[in-house]
Amino acid sequence: MTQSVLRSSEIHPRLIDSPLGELLHPERLLWTPTQLAGLTRTVALELGDAISELLHFDADQRWWARLALTDGIELWVLSWLPGQGTAPHDHGGAAGSFTVLRGELTEEYRYPGGPIRQRTHLAGDGIGFGAGRAHRVTGAGTSPAASIHAYSPPLVPTREYASLDDVPAEIPPLPGILR
Repeated sequence: MTQSVLRSSEIHPRLIDSPLGELLHPERLLWTPTQLAGLTRTVALELGDAISELLHFDADQRWWARLALTDGIELWVLSWLPGQGTAPHDHGGAAGSFTVLRGELTEEYRYPGGPIRQRTHLAGDGIGFGAGRAHRVTGAGTSPAASIHAYSPPLVPTREYASLDDVPAEIPPLPGILR
């Protein structure tokens, strides 16, 4: 059995006085993709202005900051300049979600054994996804973008691939993850 290392919610210092703590449900140890999508959408809508004040855009690399961490979830904000993106990766057996706070993102994604697909996500668009999804996300359009991301269980390392063609037929959960 995996023991919890967190004792309470950790919230970004600039968001301590915001309603974020009420949205985190620290008693919930495992979030579904639907619950994660609801959280990132709500955070983007209700806390978007406060989070926008945190944003930093760097021409050399993507920027990110953790907004919150509980025993069941981690929440991040990421910034993207046009053309900046991730390597193809999965989330190591964690479910995830993201909602675009501003700008536009392109996502290439694949489920094990399935075709590679592509979607464009505009400000306000969000998705939740299960543990098997691998993807590559890139800042699109002509203006900077930002997005809110959530993962459950938290602190699970991603696995990178040379391309989405290299995603295995089954993405195994990492050892120690409760299901």
